[in-house]
Amino acid sequence: MSTLTPRIATSFITEDFLLQNKYSRQLYHGYASKMPIIDYHCHLSPHDIAVNQNFENMSQVWLAGDHYKWRAMRTLGVKEKYITGNGSDEDKFDQWAFTVPYTMRNPLYHWTHLELKRYFGVEELLKPETSKAIYAKGNEMLKGKDFYTRGLLERMNVDTICTTDDPIDSLEYHQMAKKEGYKIGLFPAFRPDKSFAVEDPKVYRAYIEKLSQASGVVIKRFSDLLAALDNRAEFFHSCGGRLSDHGLENLYYEEESAYDPEQLFKDVMDGTKLNPDQRNTFKY
Repeated sequence: MSTLTPRIATSFITEDFLLQNKYSRQLYHGYASKMPIIDYHCHLSPHDIAVNQNFENMSQVWLAGDHYKWRAMRTLGVKEKYITGNGSDEDKFDQWAFTVPYTMRNPLYHWTHLELKRYFGVEELLKPETSKAIYAKGNEMLKGKDFYTRGLLERMNVDTICTTDDPIDSLEYHQMAKKEGYKIGLFPAFRPDKSFAVEDPKVYRAYIEKLSQASGVVIKRFSDLLAALDNRAEFFHSCGGRLSDHGLENLYYEEESAYDPEQLFKDVMDGTKLNPDQRNTFKY
């Protein structure tokens, strides 16, 4: 007896997915679905957008750089070889297909099947049994120019993209896209996490050297660090950047402290490892 492959079109992802009453359907179909996307935060590659990167396979376009998928795979115990390691692209896709059924009740499950359906016409559920066929179909579609980086963005009705950029980044690809008049706005967002990541003095000193080179400010003191960051913020502003983006592991707040930021900066640059209270004071 033959079995039918479950079809998302009738059992899961429909035009009314998550729309549970007439008001939500009216708002979505009548207004929201037609509105352009203004993405204030993403981890898309400015290089890929500027050069209109075409991807060889589904793993490169869909898995590389997606830390949400990576986290799910690690949680499930997938070997790092098949996440960010030297496993083949096809094996990495197979491991994601193995992971997807375990993401049920997690937005990753929804996102995965929405993306496969909307952009690749795939209505089968992604799982080990369907992995090979979906991988092959997607790879074939990626050969078309509509599936190059810019084609995908335009099909998604994207209007504006703000990428996540370090103060030392050159922003050359943002400038390249602007110079050639690319119709989707590509802007940098200032993310200075590494400028206060003092946990490892050796790594921190290496970063400060790069920041000094990028800003042209000789950084010997804490005040020099602030001047260098001001310099780079002005550069980001000149390239259209108006936003900042901070990854914080704690909420920092002002309180009376015996620690002087100038001394803490000197200590870490001299190779001293700061204790938690000192790190918090510095980061505040």
